[in-house]
Amino acid sequence: MKAKTLMNKIIIVGGLSACLLLGGCGAGQAADATSAESTVAAQESTVTPTESTETAETVSTETAQDKAQLPDGVYTAEFSTDSSMFHVSEACDGKGTLTVKDGVMTIHISLGSKKILNLYPGLAEDAAKDGAVLLEPTTDTVTYSDGMTEEVYGFDVPVPVIGEEFDLALIGTKGKWYDHKVKVSDPVAEGAADTFDLSAVEDGSYTIELTMEGGSGRASIQSPTQITVADGAATATLEWSSPNYDYMLVNEEKYLPVNTEGNSVFEVPVEALDAPLTMIGDTVAMSTPHEVEYTVTFHSETLESAESGK
Repeated sequence: MKAKTLMNKIIIVGGLSACLLLGGCGAGQAADATSAESTVAAQESTVTPTESTETAETVSTETAQDKAQLPDGVYTAEFSTDSSMFHVSEACDGKGTLTVKDGVMTIHISLGSKKILNLYPGLAEDAAKDGAVLLEPTTDTVTYSDGMTEEVYGFDVPVPVIGEEFDLALIGTKGKWYDHKVKVSDPVAEGAADTFDLSAVEDGSYTIELTMEGGSGRASIQSPTQITVADGAATATLEWSSPNYDYMLVNEEKYLPVNTEGNSVFEVPVEALDAPLTMIGDTVAMSTPHEVEYTVTFHSETLESAESGK
């Protein structure tokens, strides 16, 4: 009897142990699963802000680049600083030569002396570090209004944005770096200042002489031609020496003839006087229609009122 009772106790204890063991595995697996889900959720919450931050930074960078962007070319631009001790030469009237190539902007400035030895596009503390890439000077000759000339230092300065301040550090003969804020603004394309201001012309009808280059030289446009000015915008009536032009392209805009008989006549916009303008004429005189590029210049000194005959 005692032996039987002992055996029952062993079986009960063994069963309880087995249950406890089985319960422990299940709890461990559930805990592991819960822990894993928590970890993944935490990772996802961590990744999301990072992606948002990167997106925000990308948008911010693209916006700044769009704001600074100019067509490739050479410009004259204002160069201003936060210090009367750091400025372009008086002979340069506060301006420098801005060059844009492949979207990268650089302005060449001629300073007032040779006392500034290097520039750095950034902060003074970074300029003083080992390995910092400094802007090296060029030796420029400037000419003052009285005819006097002087040799000064010049620099090619990278321009990150037009019309907004950016950091530009300098070091002089005392060997100490100084922080400065500079700004490049009001870029004017090279040669633009030499064009005639149409806004100064009163509304009305005029005649004007033109010259044309391009093509084979067989076709020409009548000169002088009529030009109409309204609200500062000009439209020229161009008559070709041939009836075989079926359309013209000006600034990628297509213009059809305004007549049906005689030589081809077109009314096209004129952006500026005294500046070469590109115009394309499509001729059907050949075996197949053919677009020919011409350069037309309207000469402001020949502008006369068609109404008064003066």
